Amino acid sequence: MSEQVEVTPHSLEMLDWSKQDGLLPAVVQDASTLRVLMLGYMNREAVEMTLACRHVTFFSRSKGRLWTKGERSGHVLKLVSIETDCDADTLLIQAHPQGPTCHLERTSCFPDAPGSFFGDLDALVAQRERERPVGSYTTRLFESGIRRIAQKVGEEGVETALAAVAQDESALLGESADLIFHLLVLLRSRGLSLADVEAVLRQRHAQAPKVLAG
Repeated sequence: MSEQVEVTPHSLEMLDWSKQDGLLPAVVQDASTLRVLMLGYMNREAVEMTLACRHVTFFSRSKGRLWTKGERSGHVLKLVSIETDCDADTLLIQAHPQGPTCHLERTSCFPDAPGSFFGDLDALVAQRERERPVGSYTTRLFESGIRRIAQKVGEEGVETALAAVAQDESALLGESADLIFHLLVLLRSRGLSLADVEAVLRQRHAQAPKVLAG
């Protein structure tokens, strides 16, 4: 195997189960922020169960059995994809964590693991939309309705354009930050996310890479 491939029930035979007594190390990433969340081990049955139930399941070497992350806490990892490395002996899993991944109630078992702040912000906006905490500016935006949110995006877009031609870099960056934040709120008010926008850009790039490359 010379390149990464997505693991499916039909491609399990391609994995190299001969190493480490039938166990493969599995690195788990947050699909939204790309932050590394944890490292576990999977045997063939764990991969099959993960693909079937869509909750990431490992083989626990200490318990000697299959173990679904969050089976007691409820902090499951909802599967997005599984890929193998070029040697077919290591797995990369992308998932949506439903709560802290670490048993110490931290987001990641690697506290300083880098991730995308845009992804974190998008997740926070989604949380605000669900919970509507009193006193939150984001809550007020959602409760004002989509027309008002759209109006705010338009206003911030104009202010960003004006800053680009008439103000300094600091002002342009500040207005750009305001624009992106309000755009995230607008997307979420329509049931969409930053990941959906990224998917569109990826598709466009795949179809016509020279367009984005200039």
